[in-house]
Amino acid sequence: MENYPKDEMPDTCDDEVVRRVLAGDANAYEALLVKYTSHVGRVVGRHVPFDQAEEVAHDVFVRAYGSLGSFTLGRSFRAWLTTVAVRTCYDFWRREMRCKETPVSSLVPGGDLPSAEWMDAVLSADSHRRFHADETRKTAEEVLSFALGALSARERMIMELYYLEGYSTREVALFLNMSMANVKINAFRSRRKLRLVLEKIT
Repeated sequence: MENYPKDEMPDTCDDEVVRRVLAGDANAYEALLVKYTSHVGRVVGRHVPFDQAEEVAHDVFVRAYGSLGSFTLGRSFRAWLTTVAVRTCYDFWRREMRCKETPVSSLVPGGDLPSAEWMDAVLSADSHRRFHADETRKTAEEVLSFALGALSARERMIMELYYLEGYSTREVALFLNMSMANVKINAFRSRRKLRLVLEKIT
């Protein structure tokens, strides 16, 4: 994890804490946990079910602690931790997909369903924030969340990161440890697959 998805100013205080932890002061890690708990919670909350978010967030910090040796001092710890968080969410969905498959029939929560054309509009929006600001789309947003359950773990993460959160191809590639070419190919295929899912349930 020597590259980071966002250009952020490094925090020298974070560097000092990391040095202390790597030198054997395990208790110093608590400072990073307290400082970044809210940030990790927000990242995880966008990608995993609410009732699983706390456990996954805990896993993020455990994983980050075990990987501190790979952090490059002088770089942004926050950006590095974001990458750890996204990859932990990705691993969560990989485990979930191995345990069970979600049939298309279970994706429909009832009520009015969004069309495939609606999905195209959402994924083409200039801003995911603008989409969220439209109160009339809350139900449709829930359906999109259900439909994402029909995708593989990798497809789901790419759709969320690239289309819904607005990360660049390079950033998604760094998050998921993929080449930019593979991200582009998977993004296209995932979008097409999601569109087909919505066509089946509308």
